Amino acid sequence: MKEQSTAKGFAILSMATILGKILSLLYLPFLVKILGGNGTYGIYYAAYQIYVFIYVLTNAGIPVAISKLVSEFIVVKNYRDAVKSFRMSRFVLVIIGFSMSFILFFAARLFSNLMKVPQAYLAVIALSPAILCTSVSSAYRGYFQGRGNMTPTAISQLMEQLLNTILSLIFAAMLLKYGEAAACAGATVGTTVGAFVSAIYLIVAYERNKHFRIPKEYYEKQTIKHTNKQILTKIANYGVPITVCVGMQNAGNLVDTSITMSRLLAGGIKYDMAKALLGTIGNYQTLINVPIAIISSLAVTILPSISASAAIRDKKVLIQKINYAFRICFLISVPSAVGLSILSLPVYKLIYPIEGFRLMFYGSVVLIFMSLVQIQTSILQGIGKIYNVTIYSIIGIIVKIFADYILVAMPQINVYGTVVGSVLGFSTTIFLNYRLIKKSMKIRVRMLRHAVKPLVASIIMGGAVCIVYSVINFLMGLIIKKPYLDNLVAVTFAIVAGVFVYFIFLALIRGIRKSDLNSLPNKMKRLIPKSIMSIVR
Repeated sequence: MKEQSTAKGFAILSMATILGKILSLLYLPFLVKILGGNGTYGIYYAAYQIYVFIYVLTNAGIPVAISKLVSEFIVVKNYRDAVKSFRMSRFVLVIIGFSMSFILFFAARLFSNLMKVPQAYLAVIALSPAILCTSVSSAYRGYFQGRGNMTPTAISQLMEQLLNTILSLIFAAMLLKYGEAAACAGATVGTTVGAFVSAIYLIVAYERNKHFRIPKEYYEKQTIKHTNKQILTKIANYGVPITVCVGMQNAGNLVDTSITMSRLLAGGIKYDMAKALLGTIGNYQTLINVPIAIISSLAVTILPSISASAAIRDKKVLIQKINYAFRICFLISVPSAVGLSILSLPVYKLIYPIEGFRLMFYGSVVLIFMSLVQIQTSILQGIGKIYNVTIYSIIGIIVKIFADYILVAMPQINVYGTVVGSVLGFSTTIFLNYRLIKKSMKIRVRMLRHAVKPLVASIIMGGAVCIVYSVINFLMGLIIKKPYLDNLVAVTFAIVAGVFVYFIFLALIRGIRKSDLNSLPNKMKRLIPKSIMSIVR
């Protein structure tokens, strides 16, 4: 198995993530249309929130522990314990996955009632087998990531999303005649089947690549051997706090969804309208999750490399990797936030009912805060500050829930209160994480410095996007005179122009370097126009 550099691994995983998210965005308007609008989609969204919470409790911590342990053992040439830690973790994950699937199946109605959306229970039942399948997949993904190979993870994610896209639409349409609860359940079938096929692929990939190439100078007697109990203790020490950390974040989302629904009702909004507003939050979350998924790929890639550097106490390389992570985080999140805000109305005209576009216009800034929290969390987990990260995440969640409870019940604010709550909650966590990174490593981390050049380039990009969209939309209106097609062509041209303008100005102000491009896979480099390559120094 070939080990990949951090940049190459991130490039491979992020490309797969982008393709997967494009698929999800393409099928979402069809799903909303099949389900009958935001009201029914709110049922699907609530069911998915429940599934994600159980998924996180099952899969958030141990796969990260696998990745961290495997990378730490490999860097000190302890290959035997690297494999042993994976096998033990896999066994634990399968047991937990089976138990959680059982709980989700039999407690589906209880969870749905707690979310104030009782119609979601059939969809929750349909999602329950996916938990076991994803547990198996997560174990193998953690192993491959620990070995520095992101390709199997990338391929499995693409397979999973492709099946999810196709089968969800088919079964949602087939079951619609049995009612909205059945249709929402059908819309989840693709998730379960996709997870199953992904698990099978990863098992096959592991069997083909499980052997290590041991260097000639390596001698088993030179390494420290760990007992099963010691490895289990390490898995627990890494896995449990991370599970609690991510679990609390998603519990916060569940509570937030429940609070949003109840506080909208408390603010005098009728049930059907409140359910539709909940659907608009789901649409908004789906859109901002596209760039967030790319940042998640960076977080997944950076954690094992930081863990390896921390294990051998290579402070110079550690600082380089931390700065690289922050720089890439802002390079992606800032233009994404600007672009989603500027194109919020045109994008919603393409895929959603347009009444929710203002939530995206004001709320796109949240993805910058979310991205920063993800990167900080991976850095702190990599250097062993796992419990601190958990506590800080919980504090941020409490701040968000408190803000949402107050603001959402105000009729003039309603769902926009969730945006304010997110900004306040993530800002709290960012501040606490920043202090801890600075204190733990005894260095000055100029985190915001990395945001300046992407922000300048994004502002110029935003102006270009506005001009291109307006001109193309006007011209298409004169030629074709079909609003949807006019808008589609204008949005496509605006996005392409925005990407070009952003990278050109970024290159001119030295926001992107030659070394960044050289570290990409050759196939990806060939896609970059020579005009951009020539001005990058």
